Amino acid sequence: MTLHAPIAIPADVRSRLKALRLLPRRARGAHGIGQHASRSRGAGLEFAQYRAYEPGDELRQIDWKLYARSDRFFVRESERESPITSWVLVDASASAAQHDRARPGWSRLDHACATAACLVELALQQGDRFGVIAVNGHGVQLIPAGSGPRQRDRVHLLLRQLQTHGGWPPADKLRPVWERVQPGDLLVALGDGFDAAGTVLLERLAAARREVLQVQLLGADERDFPFTDGHRFRDPETGEELLGDGRAIRADYLVRFAQAQRDLQARLHASGIAYAVGYLDQPLDAPLRQLFGPGGGA
Repeated sequence: MTLHAPIAIPADVRSRLKALRLLPRRARGAHGIGQHASRSRGAGLEFAQYRAYEPGDELRQIDWKLYARSDRFFVRESERESPITSWVLVDASASAAQHDRARPGWSRLDHACATAACLVELALQQGDRFGVIAVNGHGVQLIPAGSGPRQRDRVHLLLRQLQTHGGWPPADKLRPVWERVQPGDLLVALGDGFDAAGTVLLERLAAARREVLQVQLLGADERDFPFTDGHRFRDPETGEELLGDGRAIRADYLVRFAQAQRDLQARLHASGIAYAVGYLDQPLDAPLRQLFGPGGGA
């Protein structure tokens, strides 16, 4: 099986992730973070206590000044909101193989998997549970929710093995999503957002009290339509083709594309689904900062 390139998070992106928080709307009340009545201890916001280091703890949690004084490893624990379970839903249908002409070795699926890795890091730094769901024409591949570095390794292994195939799976093959994603869980969907069946799934999950967010991942070619000569446009999922002169159809395409995005955003908004757009030529964390940064839409 062909593996994708290793999932690496650029150093500048990793640094910016430290300022983000995976928080559902119920934790972002009118007065901001920290409105939960229930709190737990972990890597969080307000210092609570020290405890002895245990295998599997993040090295960044060790208080090195205390170690210098006591010659023992202690971990700083903080109070934070009750842990949540976060899910990343990756669209691995055939359209995810699309890439930009300026970067042919980087597909929408590569970008989605790298974005998923960023979301996993956010869950990991909060001490929360996380899992991943991938969908394509074959059905659903799923890593059940878990926590810790080993869970991250399991998720990365699945992401590296993902292959694009077919269209969105039929409803009967999506049963594992309903069995695993529980009411109150946070689910972030990564994909182009143009599969109607995928949008229906997100709407139904939101209606069933799951916290749903859509990160629409688009190519720069889709956004800018830089084609100027005769071109053969092919739908990777249906095989339908269109021959046209890029320069002649560009204006109409851009109008239609912008309208399709507005329609999608309006539909998601009506279901209470937060929405952000990320492009393949932009930093991985750009849409995540919109959703999970201070004052974000989540």
